[in-house]
Amino acid sequence: MSFELKDRDGLGRIGILETKHGKVETPVLMPVINPKIQTIPVKKLIENFKAKMFITNSYIIHKDPQLREIALSKGVHKLLEFNGPLMTDSGSFQLYMYGDVQVDPIEIVRFQRDIGSDIGVILDVFREPDVPKEQVKADIEETLRRAKLSIKEKGDMLLAVTVQGGKYLDLRKYCAKEMAKLDADIYPIGGVVPFMENYRFRELVEIIMTVKQHLPPCKPIHLFGCGHPMIFALAVLLGCDMFDSASYSKYALDNRLMFPTGTIHLNNLEYLPCSCPICSKYDVSDLREMPKEERIRKIAEHNLYVSFEEIRRVKQAIREGSLWELVEMRVRSHPNLLEAYRVLKKYVDIFEQYDPIVKKSAFFYTGSESLNRPEPYRYAKRLIERYSPPQLASILLLLPDKGVKPYTKYYGDILNQIRKRGLKNVHIAFLTIFGVVPFELEEVYPIQQSVVPKIFDKDAIFYIGKQLEEYLTRNSYSKVFYLKGMNDFDEVVKEYSKKFKIVILNNINELPTNLTETLIDRNEILEKLRCVADYQFGKGAGKALFEKDKITWKRSRETGKIRYIYKDGELLLSLVPTSGFFTLTIKAAKILLESFKPPKLRVAVNADAEPFVKRGRSVFSKFVVDNDPEIRPGEEVIVVNREDELLAIGKSILAGTEFSFFKKGVAIKIRKTI
Repeated sequence: MSFELKDRDGLGRIGILETKHGKVETPVLMPVINPKIQTIPVKKLIENFKAKMFITNSYIIHKDPQLREIALSKGVHKLLEFNGPLMTDSGSFQLYMYGDVQVDPIEIVRFQRDIGSDIGVILDVFREPDVPKEQVKADIEETLRRAKLSIKEKGDMLLAVTVQGGKYLDLRKYCAKEMAKLDADIYPIGGVVPFMENYRFRELVEIIMTVKQHLPPCKPIHLFGCGHPMIFALAVLLGCDMFDSASYSKYALDNRLMFPTGTIHLNNLEYLPCSCPICSKYDVSDLREMPKEERIRKIAEHNLYVSFEEIRRVKQAIREGSLWELVEMRVRSHPNLLEAYRVLKKYVDIFEQYDPIVKKSAFFYTGSESLNRPEPYRYAKRLIERYSPPQLASILLLLPDKGVKPYTKYYGDILNQIRKRGLKNVHIAFLTIFGVVPFELEEVYPIQQSVVPKIFDKDAIFYIGKQLEEYLTRNSYSKVFYLKGMNDFDEVVKEYSKKFKIVILNNINELPTNLTETLIDRNEILEKLRCVADYQFGKGAGKALFEKDKITWKRSRETGKIRYIYKDGELLLSLVPTSGFFTLTIKAAKILLESFKPPKLRVAVNADAEPFVKRGRSVFSKFVVDNDPEIRPGEEVIVVNREDELLAIGKSILAGTEFSFFKKGVAIKIRKTI
């Protein structure tokens, strides 16, 4: 089995799963095919819905003598007339619903293997969420026993081992950790249908996040029984890769139409708020007047069109880096979903490890929940750990964000006044939705690349206040001034003015004229370059890279912003205008290698990969032998050999904690070699 990562946002990812019958791109929705009764024929599912993968029930096939004979003699793919990736379930759902599964757990795995299934599933044990903990623990032990025995029987079939544990998070954690020790290929999260049916989304989120942390990141996660489009975006954000849907058919049997925002019964509809082929051709009265079987089929088709559309929408959001925004729209379709989304605040440190350092789209603020995303968390964390105000700047002038970026351009006249007055010990910073933003960091992602309303909610105001308090507590200024200008920001500053002796100015002319006590020599451009380097690479990088008498720079003709930085006349770094971050050169990489001990900023490869890396080939995961665990997806990295000798520079595809797991696919895209 191989699973290759292609793109990501949050814990969501686009990947390529390779099976015996071809590759499939994840996230993938697998329609459930009943081998006896097909509401929509497989051929139509392929032609009309572009379905790439299906799931069917091996227990039903095993139990029916005629189906069993065909499957064993010709294969399950021939039985279903489908030659692509196919997953088979084992009968666990029938065991849960009816308790009458008459098959040996190991026999059903062998059967799935023998009929040619691409992905088989163990016969796990699960019950209702609220059964006593002792019973759930016993069920887990039995499921683990079956999984260990089933692994030995899988042959060339990929095997999915289901993580159970009911509502008990400690048992979910235990089951996930034990399953992770096995040579499994797919990790379904089972027993969650009752949580979804009863809108217990908060518990569902807790279960997924608990399990996800303890499973190998190189293996796909299947959320069993999740077939409703209102869940897809959130589930993908949490790291789920595979979904199966029998809901499209079950809901149709009850005349219920599925939408990304919920479910509506046909009797409650006057109009069809959808543009799928069914809703474009028929209206509500047409559906009501149809013969029952035809109506069921048409509603099932609608449900599938909506479901596949939502999966495509989720993928597009991952590609453009807007999955968080999509989820924030989707969770507002139901209070329980919004409650569940707010739980993610507990796990923001986990998300930050895997969330790309820079995205193609801007940071869109859609509500106070947006401040619990990885971007604000990462900025606040790095501001604390990696930033220090310029030593010669003893006075802080705080300016409110007026919604125009870059901030220094909007406040250009004020900054010129300060420079003309010779106030060289005044440090400029801006009060924003992210808290305090020193002028040196105003262009780094996501500060400049954000879209924020000018009127805030109470939670946002509270967040800004706490960030202001943290900044002023950690950084000592002899005086702090604030220029009034935005009501919400003004209220925040007013609250903390006494504690930090903040002087509130009505206009810039009220700034005292006697602020500079001694003549000082400051170079704001060098200060900015050093601060960005520290913020991006780690504290100390700025000092190592930039020496005052040897640094020159070149500005963009179009924007006037610094674009290239030179040292001794040789290109040292480039500033990317869309992100505010540096791209390395070999010269800069050598300086950083001398300044930081291994494995800081490094990815080390084995001897087999060394000649290919030197020729500019991408670094594949299987050749990595060591790396900095603090690397984030999309960050600049230095590629070295086992002896810590420089080979190349490039951009990381993986997070630092993933390198040791992935054995397939590109880990580093090389940009320049020695």
